[in-house]
Amino acid sequence: MSWLIKKSNLTHSSLIKNSSWGIFSNILQTVFVSLFFVIVARKYQPSVFAEFLISTTVYQVVAAFSSMGLGQWFIREYATEENKIDFTGRFLKTQTALGVIFYIINIALAYLVYPDGQIKLLCIILGTNIIFDNLINAIKSLNIAEFQQKKTASILVMDGFLKLLVGCLLFVQPFSAIILSILMIVVRIVTVGLFLKLGTSNSINFGLIWRVQVSLSDLKQLIIKNWQFIIIGSISIIYWRIANIIISKALTLTDVADYEIAFRIFYIVQVLPIIASATVYPQFIKYFNAGNFTALKSLYKNLFLIYSVVSFVSYAFIFSFAHLIVPLGFGNSYPGATLCLQQMFLTYLVLPTVLLQANIIVAMGLEKMDMWCNIVSLVANVAACFIGLYFLRSLTTINYSIFFSFIVFHALQDWVLLKKGITSISHVLKYYGALVGFIVGYAYVSQQANAYLVFGGFIVALMLVSFALLFSDGSKSFINQYKSFNPKKV
Repeated sequence: MSWLIKKSNLTHSSLIKNSSWGIFSNILQTVFVSLFFVIVARKYQPSVFAEFLISTTVYQVVAAFSSMGLGQWFIREYATEENKIDFTGRFLKTQTALGVIFYIINIALAYLVYPDGQIKLLCIILGTNIIFDNLINAIKSLNIAEFQQKKTASILVMDGFLKLLVGCLLFVQPFSAIILSILMIVVRIVTVGLFLKLGTSNSINFGLIWRVQVSLSDLKQLIIKNWQFIIIGSISIIYWRIANIIISKALTLTDVADYEIAFRIFYIVQVLPIIASATVYPQFIKYFNAGNFTALKSLYKNLFLIYSVVSFVSYAFIFSFAHLIVPLGFGNSYPGATLCLQQMFLTYLVLPTVLLQANIIVAMGLEKMDMWCNIVSLVANVAACFIGLYFLRSLTTINYSIFFSFIVFHALQDWVLLKKGITSISHVLKYYGALVGFIVGYAYVSQQANAYLVFGGFIVALMLVSFALLFSDGSKSFINQYKSFNPKKV
């Protein structure tokens, strides 16, 4: 807890600096992109906006598979490779080739699922993002492996800003969603060029990617050897994108827009635990490889507390202020998005700790266990959606299904960590007790009193608890762990 209060004392920590760059750039980029969607939502009719969202969703679902989840594998293997330049070049070429293959799959999926010609055309245009995203994500993985996220921070911000400028053009001269999609691809091409020029060392360029040899047998061996990462990396994105497809087929275009608006706000807050988890992942690897399980468990428990506090505060804020946030950002044309946002943030209560536990499980070399946790929870999500929609065709069914599946995910992770001695039954029971008590208690108190006062009281209570924990031995130990961490030695 004291890490949140005393972080100014830790600025010399390389881990904190690296994490700060990643968080700052991703939040700023996400804000720019979200503002872009705000403009598009306001400037197009809900039906046109929904078609644009559906086409975006199709390519994002396919893109979830296109990278084959090899980013985590690359980060873990990079440190042990002697010829890092050749290894990186082969990885970039592999990701580019996979992007082309899955772009073709994207077109086939669009023609198979949607009869609407406008959606098909948008899928063809926006689908080219798959190729560019694969290359960009590969370079981002390289920078994470080298603890050089600062290199790409400015590029990510520039990418988001350029997208916002494209949206702002609608204020000057309205144009069709087709033109909008083409302009988005132009921005992505510029971003790829910036990543290759500024986001890597001078030794990484298109020439290197073209020269390195990647045979079909190499690709096959890589996929067979790391198929667990493929499933893990794909499911993490499919969780949310598959809901859009189900909504587009089972509900209305208005529901598609309401869900996407809620998700855009959700995604802004989601960036924090995603970047933080990616940054602490090498630290978990360091402790595990050194056999320092005491430090590993201590770091996990302290981070678990911080992540839980952040998720509870975020949920409380959205629960109390969603009715102001949605109209302020997206106007009054999407009244259903407010309730959808409140329900969606139930999942955020467990998302940060799910990411944390996934990182420590993979760091211990248990990616196969993490894969099965992902698969079971995805099946639970889809099954709950279809069963629930049979009785209630509403976004409520979708949101509760996702929340239920994340609870399943979390419980399976708890079981794995219990078996490995990382956590304890007491810790698990206390967490779920606090979770249920908070959800029920905050909703009940908010109905009995002014929602703004309830949120303010919650923050005051949380601050008092934070100060009480400030001088605890556990928090001091946590600070010492970060002070002693040198990422260059991982």
